Amino acid sequence: MMQNDEKAYGASVSKMLSVFDAGTFVELGAYTKRYGTAEDYEGVVCGYGAVNGALTFAFVQDSERTKGAFGDRQAKKIADMYALAVKNGAPVIGVFDSAGAVIFDGASALAAYGKLMKTVSDASGIIPQIAIVDGICGGSSAVVASMFDFVVTINDKSKLFVNSPFIVGAEKGKSEYAAAAGISAYSAESEDDALAYLKDLLMLLPANNTEKTYLETPDDLNRTLGTTDGGIELVKAIADSGCFVRVYEKYTENMIFGFASLGGIATGIIASNPEKKGILDIRSARAAAKLIAFCDAFGIPTLTLVDCEGLEVSGEAEDNAYASELAKLACAYSTSDNAKVTVVLGKAYGAGFTLLGSKALGADMVYALPEACISVLSPEASVAFVWNSKIGVDGKSRAELETEWKEKCASAAEAADAGEIDDIIEMSELRKRICSALQMLSAKACGTPSRRHANMPL
Repeated sequence: MMQNDEKAYGASVSKMLSVFDAGTFVELGAYTKRYGTAEDYEGVVCGYGAVNGALTFAFVQDSERTKGAFGDRQAKKIADMYALAVKNGAPVIGVFDSAGAVIFDGASALAAYGKLMKTVSDASGIIPQIAIVDGICGGSSAVVASMFDFVVTINDKSKLFVNSPFIVGAEKGKSEYAAAAGISAYSAESEDDALAYLKDLLMLLPANNTEKTYLETPDDLNRTLGTTDGGIELVKAIADSGCFVRVYEKYTENMIFGFASLGGIATGIIASNPEKKGILDIRSARAAAKLIAFCDAFGIPTLTLVDCEGLEVSGEAEDNAYASELAKLACAYSTSDNAKVTVVLGKAYGAGFTLLGSKALGADMVYALPEACISVLSPEASVAFVWNSKIGVDGKSRAELETEWKEKCASAAEAADAGEIDDIIEMSELRKRICSALQMLSAKACGTPSRRHANMPL
């Protein structure tokens, strides 16, 4: 596009547009000006280009153009770009950096925010939307950014808030605060880090809800695994070339969430963190439900790795509608039609087993390692509750009874005998069995296939 000094991009805008492959970005509505002015270009740059070789659209608010002031023309410019993105089935990147609406615009400024909210909402579940907060994103802009599928903030630069930090506290709205609150999926160290993360994430997401993401990988599908302590190390060991893009790392420590390629198939990962005993608390349940819903909307398969000692036991959890959050997780698993594979790695006690991708909630394939322990209560609690009277009988100690409980009442073999486990597999073959299951499920139809009628016998 033709540029001159008057229309040159601001430094931050140029940096954000560098996410596009060199020479591919084309601006849309380049000469749109602020309403009622003859010299002020609208404070947002909209356009399209290639990111990782794939068509992608973006809007970047330019704080160096009228401070990125938001109004009806900016909303229209973004909406027009969105219409093209949806028609072409391509993702949208939204970069937020605006001082807010022009107060003198009154109701039209408020309506402009409403139009943008509707634009983002209408595209939700059709195309992926990723927001980057590159400066100020306050009030209604924070609402809009939070409607995107994933939000990326930047340390020492992002200011994401509804109420001004000047009023509610200086720490509010910072990148680290947004990540800890679950608003931001990733808190980047710098603009370069944010853009690198964005490109990695886009690589693993489909262009729209009708396409699947298949990646070329030099990694052997039949590669065997060595010993691992589980958690993030295991996820990386399973993933193609050890590449894993994590989300919500600062929001909850009890579980691990993100995306990876498994045998060339982009997959959403939900994994217990053994360092925190995999306890299913409110935050991990909420993040898991959101990730499952996103994956289902775009037909992305999910892999659930379970090593969970059960639910959180605290009055604080009960005070914060714990049951409702767990219900949302159950609904997310049971209503999703995407391919779902689950592996019980170790402990799976009580509702932790049920809620984390069990066959009863709709998982397509469920595996378990030989040492997996699946029980209503932990072996220790089970013996104390049911077999306490057996302690000392025939010289059996409590520890011996707990071992017997694991073998007779809580083993992977017992769960497989009940039909709740499809197969018991060794850790060494974990990657190839998961990849095989995902390949088998890659053509899974969403919902019940339609038919005219059954074929009658002769």
